[in-house]
Amino acid sequence: MSFKFSIGKRIGTGFGVLIFLVISVFFVTYQTLDKSIKINDEIATVNNPSLTALEELKFLAVRSKMLIFNWVYSQSNTNHPDKIKLVRLIELEYPTIKLKISKLASSWNEKDLKKINSLFEEIDALFEMHQEVMTYLPDFESYEEATNQFLANSMIGDDGDIYIKTNEIIFHLDELINIHKFQTDNATKKMQSSFNFLKTLAKYLGLALIIGGLLIAFYTTKSIVTPVNNLKHILLKLSKGIFPEKAIQARNDEIGEMTIALNRLVVGLKSTKDFANAVGSGKYNTNYKPLSNEDTLGIALLKMREDLEENERVLEKKVVERTKEVVKQKDEIEKQNEKISELYKEVTDSIKYAKRLQEAILPPDEFVKQALPTSFILYKPKDIVSGDFYWIEQKNNKTYFASVDCTGHGVPGAFMSILGNNALNEALRKYDTPAEILDDLNKGISEKLHNNALGSTTKDGMDLALCCYDASKKELQYAGAFNPLYFIRDNEITQLKADKFAIGTYFENPKQKYTNHIIQLQENDMVYIFSDGYADQFGGPKGKKLMYKNFRNYLLGIHSESLVNQKELLNNNIETWKGSLEQVDDILVIGMHV
Repeated sequence: MSFKFSIGKRIGTGFGVLIFLVISVFFVTYQTLDKSIKINDEIATVNNPSLTALEELKFLAVRSKMLIFNWVYSQSNTNHPDKIKLVRLIELEYPTIKLKISKLASSWNEKDLKKINSLFEEIDALFEMHQEVMTYLPDFESYEEATNQFLANSMIGDDGDIYIKTNEIIFHLDELINIHKFQTDNATKKMQSSFNFLKTLAKYLGLALIIGGLLIAFYTTKSIVTPVNNLKHILLKLSKGIFPEKAIQARNDEIGEMTIALNRLVVGLKSTKDFANAVGSGKYNTNYKPLSNEDTLGIALLKMREDLEENERVLEKKVVERTKEVVKQKDEIEKQNEKISELYKEVTDSIKYAKRLQEAILPPDEFVKQALPTSFILYKPKDIVSGDFYWIEQKNNKTYFASVDCTGHGVPGAFMSILGNNALNEALRKYDTPAEILDDLNKGISEKLHNNALGSTTKDGMDLALCCYDASKKELQYAGAFNPLYFIRDNEITQLKADKFAIGTYFENPKQKYTNHIIQLQENDMVYIFSDGYADQFGGPKGKKLMYKNFRNYLLGIHSESLVNQKELLNNNIETWKGSLEQVDDILVIGMHV
């Protein structure tokens, strides 16, 4: 028996090679992506949160050192703000961050877990020393007792237990922070390595697919298309009633079988033609035999009625089969819709979790009430997460607060907000005036976003209004990047204009500096800072922007109301203006009453 390399085998071999390459690409891609997702999940849920929490713990230790020094060296009453801060730090803030780190540490290795548990023991011991110092100098009169003063000074001096213990704790925390930074960097490198491997593999396998496809196309054309064209020309002649003069030589494959069938068809058609001519001549008894029992044309000539009935039954059967196929396709579509719904829920749940992470950088309500007791904050993110955020800190008995509008909104804006919050905290540690802080913030954000990189087209950054308020002097300092400040006195509103360059443009003109404005406030003054979301909201009867002029007029109309009512009125006003339209941007308004 001769070997028959059929057309099906030829096509199957070619497509089998292509399918194998496609499956290989899919399998390697799936494995690489699965590995990268696991690494990314570890970074997002363990490494980064752990690193942030350790940084917070280190900052807490540094603050405790500063506050205990103030306790000893600054003679004060029990209700002095620094003393209240130290008590709150020991009794509230430290247990909170300790619990947070303990939960995260459940995913650490055993060595790091032992280190953090040892550190907790050292910090507990440190705060017991703080408590001892606090008992020596509990009130203003206790500072007059030389013995208590001596004992307290001996514990916080350069060779004192608290001074040494705090430095040791900070040193060990730095070690642990560096370990987690290294782990995070190492995980990121692994993920990048996986993607580089996938890129290289996809490039070469893609090239192989192209070359293989071209070879298969050429082979198919040569071995299949040419003989099929020959058959086509014969069929075209048959369609015109022209019979070939001689039979076609057949090959040893499916096309050969088609050739044999075509030769038989020509013979059958000639026989049918002769039978038709005989019947037309009145030779009704002319012998005619169909080519086979399945010769549709022959049976049609002899038993048309029976054939029509059979064709009707065949048609009904095909309708039933097509109906089953449609129902089956409908079921498949419904299954795909269920998968899409599950995927949407997973993405939404991830963004909601990101919202909780973003909310962690916002000042707690208790701290806002303590730092700015006569104020309100209207905060309305457009999406689940926001590009706007508010920032409040205290330094040297002054309160710093800002309304910040990062590039974009939603998830991209949320990433920028975390970067901006950290940069503001860094700048505050180095500088005191709002203008100096914005100058440092502008430089820092530009460097972090690589806005000076060659060929960079990113213009990411932020607009903000930053204030420093000295309550004892009723003095307010302000600096702004595009976002102005309004203050109302004696029913007149005054605008302090911001500088017209955003944070993140340092490398475009390093000589640009932000302007520091100083205002001497008076009792019953109202101060407002905000992002552009409120004034840019579309709505009203014509679907236009609210605009800053209308915003100022509305503030002037409600400024004498209580702070709680002002917040509610501002919220109701923007909701009424918006109507059925979509919120176009994040909205943030901060008001302070003197």
